[in-house]
Amino acid sequence: IPGVTHEYVGQEAVAVGVSGALRSDDVTTSTHRGHGHILAKGGDPRRMMAELMGRRGGYNRGRGGSMHIADLALGIYGANGIVGAGAPIACGATLAAKLQGSDRVAVAFFGDGGMNQGVVHEALNLAAIWRLPVVFICENNGYAISAPIGQMAAVERLADRAAGYGMPGEWVDGMDVLAVYDAATLAVARARRGEGPTLLECRTYRFVGHFTAERVLGLRYRGEEEIAAWRERDPLLTYPRWLERQGVLTAAERARVEAEVEARLEEAIAYARESPWPEPSEALEGMYAVPYPGLPARGW
Repeated sequence: IPGVTHEYVGQEAVAVGVSGALRSDDVTTSTHRGHGHILAKGGDPRRMMAELMGRRGGYNRGRGGSMHIADLALGIYGANGIVGAGAPIACGATLAAKLQGSDRVAVAFFGDGGMNQGVVHEALNLAAIWRLPVVFICENNGYAISAPIGQMAAVERLADRAAGYGMPGEWVDGMDVLAVYDAATLAVARARRGEGPTLLECRTYRFVGHFTAERVLGLRYRGEEEIAAWRERDPLLTYPRWLERQGVLTAAERARVEAEVEARLEEAIAYARESPWPEPSEALEGMYAVPYPGLPARGW
């Protein structure tokens, strides 16, 4: 995979819990750490992996890379080059839905660092004033790059800021997929009824660095004990164990599911590696969704 990626490892319960509350025609805007959002919304792992590798078979024909994967057919509007800038796009998507007479809902994902971006505050305020059906999901993983949340906000819980906009705000255990699903289901239903937006703060944790280059650079801003303690709450481990205790899942069924997941991952990697590289001449293609009269031949 060329370049660096921002991994979602550890935060999976948020994407799965939220996406489980959505319809296929609902919209999501993502983050630079949005691979989990794509898969949870029904994205194709083969096309996603090809995009990560910069191949023509990827979602954006290899030109979006790790951060800008989108699938409009699935309502996945992708990430943005500006932190937090997906929030106003979600507002625009729901305003369009209201004008069309649709009850579509939009979810805007952003992190605890993104919560301090001015555009996010503007989007929260706009959505509250116009009662837009947006569910704002703040994935608070404790660190904005390397800055701990205590250095970024004076409030103990970021969800408390919702009161300032006149909308409900709720803190959710982001390592508990069922808690996330329950909270998201209520927020989505409220939005679909025309009762306006909700801010959900999902307290989660990334088990890896802010981006893959941290391993090379050797950056250290978290203790090993802290990481180990959070790994004990890995939703990919705790949820299957809970299902087994409830008698919903057997050990054999769990092993079968895990084998199927591994097989799909290997298939995605093979597909990506076999997909051709884009040609340099394609770099400026597709700059506009619909070409307009007088569009320069250079494509931009």
